[in-house]
Formats: sequence, C-alpha cells, structure tokens
Amino acid sequence: MGEKWRQRLPQIRRQVRRERLLLLLLTIVGVIALVSGVAWVPVVFAWALLVIVVLLRKPDEATAPVPVVVEEDVLIYDPLPPIAATLGAYDTPGFVLANDASVLFQNRAAEVAFGSLPFGSHLTARIRSPGILDMVRDAIASDEPDQLEHSERLPSERVFIARIAPIPVVEPEGMSISADRRKLYLLSFRDISELRRLDRMRSDFVANASHELRTPLASLRGFIETLQGPAKGDPAAQERFLSIMLEQATRMSRLVDDLMSLSRLELKSHIAPDQRIDLKPVLSHVRDALLPLSDDLGVEIRMHLPQEPVEVLGDRDELVQVFENLIENACKYGQDGKVVDVHLKGGGDEPAEVTVIDRGPGIPPEHVPRLTERFYRVSVADSRSKKGTGLGLAIVKHILTRHRARLIVRSQVGEGSEFTVRF
Repeated sequence: MGEKWRQRLPQIRRQVRRERLLLLLLTIVGVIALVSGVAWVPVVFAWALLVIVVLLRKPDEATAPVPVVVEEDVLIYDPLPPIAATLGAYDTPGFVLANDASVLFQNRAAEVAFGSLPFGSHLTARIRSPGILDMVRDAIASDEPDQLEHSERLPSERVFIARIAPIPVVEPEGMSISADRRKLYLLSFRDISELRRLDRMRSDFVANASHELRTPLASLRGFIETLQGPAKGDPAAQERFLSIMLEQATRMSRLVDDLMSLSRLELKSHIAPDQRIDLKPVLSHVRDALLPLSDDLGVEIRMHLPQEPVEVLGDRDELVQVFENLIENACKYGQDGKVVDVHLKGGGDEPAEVTVIDRGPGIPPEHVPRLTERFYRVSVADSRSKKGTGLGLAIVKHILTRHRARLIVRSQVGEGSEFTVRF
C-alpha cells in the first residue's frame, strides 16, 4: 500500500501545483467560516472533502496544459556520451548517426580519414559515395546491419569495409530517453588497404615466379627435342646445346633456392636473433668469397674497416647472405667504375653501419623505392644477362627486417649507388 502511494506522490504534487489557486481559495473560505463562529467540525469536513474532489478531478481538455518533452519529475537519459566515449578510444573511423543520417559524433580516426563534420551535419556533407549513402538509407529503413567494400583513390588509394548497424539503446529504470536518441546507428570503416596490397603482391609473385620458371623450362624442352631430333647425330650441336641447358638448369636452381630462402625467412621473421656477431670478420669473409667474381669483372673490392670490433645482434649466415648480395650487385652492376668501396663504422653507443658504394651508372630515382620488391628489375635484360633472379634484394629486406635493421639506398644517375645497412 505504501509503495502504491509513493508511486502516486508525483501525480498528486503536479495536481496541487495545477489547482493551487482553487485550493487557496477554499482554504480562505474555510478560515472565514471559522472566524464567523461556524462550528469547526463541519467546516473542516467540508474543506477536506472539497480538497479531495479538486485533487482527484481530471482537467478539462480545453484547460489542460500542453504536454512537454521533459517533465520536472522524469529524468532524461542521453545514451550518446557513453557511446561517444567508447568509440573515441578506437583507431577505426566511426560515426554515430541519428535516424535521419545526421552525424551526432565522429571519433578522431574518422576526422583524420574523412575530415571534421559539425554536430548535426548530414552525412552527405562529407561522404558522397552513392553506395555508402544507399546502404545507410536502407539500414535505417530496415533497422538491420549492412556492409560493403568501398574504395577511395584520393589523396591515396585506400580500401575500406564500410559497415552500418543499429546501436542497442537500453532505457535505464526510472529514466526516459528522448525521441531523437531512441534510434542511433554506428557507421564504421575498417581499412583493408594493406590486405588488398598483400593480395596483389601475392598474385604478382605467383605470376612472376611462374614466368621465371616457364622460360628456362621451355628452353630446356626445346633443346631436348632438338637433341632427340635434328641434332641427334651432331656432336658439335649437342655440346653447345648441353652447355645452354646446364646454364638454364642452374638458373632454375638459383631461383628455387631463393624462393626457399624467402619462405624460410617469412616463417621466422618475428624472431629476432640474439647472438653477438662481429661484422669485421663477416665482411672479410664475404670479400674473400667474391674475389674470383671481382677478378673476372675487373673490379677491386676495397674494405674500410675500423681497428676495434663492431658487434651486432644477428645470425652470421644470414648477414653473410646480405653482404654477399649487396657487394656482388655492386660488382656486377657497377663494374664500369672498376672499384667497390665497403665502409664499416659505428659500434658501442652508435648504431653500426655497413655501406657499399659503387661507381656504376646509378639507378633512376623512380626505381629506388621498388628495388626490394620481388622480381622487380630496373632492367630485365641487364639482370638476366648477369644471372640475377630478381629476388636478391627482397631476401636482403626480409633478413634485415628480422634483424630490426634498415636498408637505405641513395643513387644518382651517372654517379653510382650507395647501399647502407643500419643496425
């Protein structure tokens, strides 16, 4: 019973405020009657009865007050602040939309990706994609989630998964939610540009690897058919063809070895080496291993090594592979300069650096950023003539990534190239 009266108290208070003038008038009349000498019992009884009638009566429609959105005794709950606080912590672009597609909130990631939108602006003020706008309109009409893939080309090429979904809004007990906050929607953008780029790289890699293997295989097949047919009884032709076949088989072997190296490196790219390696003996070993090649090409490899050891955390065999590749490339592609300089510096508190400098024709600037891509060649004919697989610098990049090191390339056409490994 007490609970029932507690629930009716707000209504009684509102009725008292509404009829306060009439209640005051009744009270004044009662006081006058008492002062005039009328018996107090019937006066009090009549006054109480009239007060109860006034409090229980319903106001006429003509005199009833116009309903308002917020009543004094009803607490209004706004679900937007907690939603905005949560969305603001995410690094994924997100918008909170009303049921008319106006923007109630956008997080920092959305501002960076799409620019800032004033509160209450319609979504079309910033996003003009017909596909996204149609998706938003349909999702609001059906109150069901939806998504699509969205691409942008300016200022740079990006690919997003755009998704819109209704936000469940729960009305707390004893509180009310205003009409414009009952239906809220979250429009989010998940950036999959890197995944698409990796997919393209993987497709290009498979296509390039197939092409690189197809060429020597076709050559071998042609020579074998020739040896079985027209050159079957020609010792001179057989000797020449067998020499070419050996060269093509060796090329395929190198390509397969490089592909296997890449595969092994990718499997352990997240594991950093923990052995201390002195770079001085590593570089000396690489120079000695490449002396026959440099002598054949007429190139002098000059070492510039400090007196004290220069140690880094690394895998010796992988570092040998890195510097063999860089110095061999300098000898092959910079042989016109006749000299390749190898500088080692740093150690202690300073980062160790190995720089390989050639005085060859140099690399055009548009090619430099792509040198470490798989099968990328500045000159396909030049690379194949020098028995390159197109995977050497890609292997270097993967090894240095595992070693937490960087490859810095500087080159000017006509002045040579400089490859620096910084640990």
